[in-house]
Amino acid sequence: MNKFHGTGVALITPFNSDGSVDHYGLKKIIDYTILGGVEYLVSLGTTGETATLSSEEKIAVWETTVDHTAGRVSLIAGIGGNNTAKVIHDLKNFKSKGFDAVLSVSPYYSKPTQEGIYQHYKAIADVSELPLILYNVPGRTSMNMTADTTLRLAHDFKNIIGIKEASGNFDQFNTIIRDKPEEFLFISGDDALALPLISMGAVGVISVIGNALPGILSTMVRMCLDGKFIEAQPLHFSVVEITNLFFAEGNPGGVKSALKLLDICGDHLRLPLVNVSPETKELIEAEIHKLNLIQ
Repeated sequence: MNKFHGTGVALITPFNSDGSVDHYGLKKIIDYTILGGVEYLVSLGTTGETATLSSEEKIAVWETTVDHTAGRVSLIAGIGGNNTAKVIHDLKNFKSKGFDAVLSVSPYYSKPTQEGIYQHYKAIADVSELPLILYNVPGRTSMNMTADTTLRLAHDFKNIIGIKEASGNFDQFNTIIRDKPEEFLFISGDDALALPLISMGAVGVISVIGNALPGILSTMVRMCLDGKFIEAQPLHFSVVEITNLFFAEGNPGGVKSALKLLDICGDHLRLPLVNVSPETKELIEAEIHKLNLIQ
């Protein structure tokens, strides 16, 4: 699974002013991130505003992503939810050609017990044709998947190959990395924690800021994977402020504002998400100029 070592980008879904999916903009983002040096892309994770897309729109986004990527980097599809039966249905009907794995978020809103989370992933692992990567993000799901549950799944299912961990809990990180199977991938789910987590044994990051800053981020991550943490620190610290700004008013509003400033795609979102305030947009633009991304 070395194809998932390094920087993965959780792609945004660009929209036109009429609310339709902007496939031309999606192609521009794919080219921009790949040229920036990232190792793989995640299509329709939570950053992709997936909850607001119809089944037909999701299929079209996946088709565009596979066709335009054309094998240049590895691809992961985001397929998850809090209705286990629907996730199973979606996996059984997913046209997996061109994709290398599935990223599946832990059930949200329903707040299942740890046994419920385990049984949910067991049910989808039993039907998935592709390897599965768990996604723990309690800030969105309202329920943390504990280290014990993660390790139980990692040891019980060979096709569960890793986790995107975004709990922010270093005790949990320590336990998972210490006790996981050797081949099980621990991937940072937080841009700001990529450097320290790689020092602990993570294999990289699935990133939001990589949509707008693929070159800086992927260079920093590769340096860390090579053990050059001191050399990577200036790059790490250079994006601290803009990372905070990208999330200040919710994701992906911040990174979409940057992509518009970079002339890659528009900054349209679907309700209930709205654009960042003019004040935040101005601060993001100032940081982009500091990073010399606009000439």
